[in-house]
Amino acid sequence: MSHPHHVHASHGPDGASLNRVAWLATLHCLSGCAVGEVLGMVIGTALGWSDVATIALAVGLAFLFGYAFTLWPLWRAGLGVAAALRTALAADTASIAIMELVDNAVMLAIPGAMDAPLTAPLFWGSLAFSLAVAAVAAFPVNRHLIARGRGHALAHRHHHAHHAQACS
Repeated sequence: MSHPHHVHASHGPDGASLNRVAWLATLHCLSGCAVGEVLGMVIGTALGWSDVATIALAVGLAFLFGYAFTLWPLWRAGLGVAAALRTALAADTASIAIMELVDNAVMLAIPGAMDAPLTAPLFWGSLAFSLAVAAVAAFPVNRHLIARGRGHALAHRHHHAHHAQACS
């Protein structure tokens, strides 16, 4: 049994379905990145850390949570630790790297965003805007990778195989 949101590059999606799969993969990646990014920015800002230290923490946590959000379903699908880790790294590294580069560049470019207190709308508005810009920047890369059976297509194959096995 297949779900409508599980379109795979190996099945030759048309342009519209490829865009949909790429956008869903981008949002999946963004969710992990956002958790880590927000947590890192909140911790660094609350502790009064420098911009560099805050961004380093946010980037590290974004990668950690981004990979974790992919690893969990792969482990549930029965992949061993090494295979799940290799798949998550292949699926998410380019997307997370682009999102983090863009997100943090936007935060640094908005005057006062990095120095705003956690209670300021400037902090939260800038962070939300920077994450949205980052998602738009990562989408074409995710689309390109998925169209070639790479990136999130690798993780989807494992998830799809587990789902098909569980439904039979």
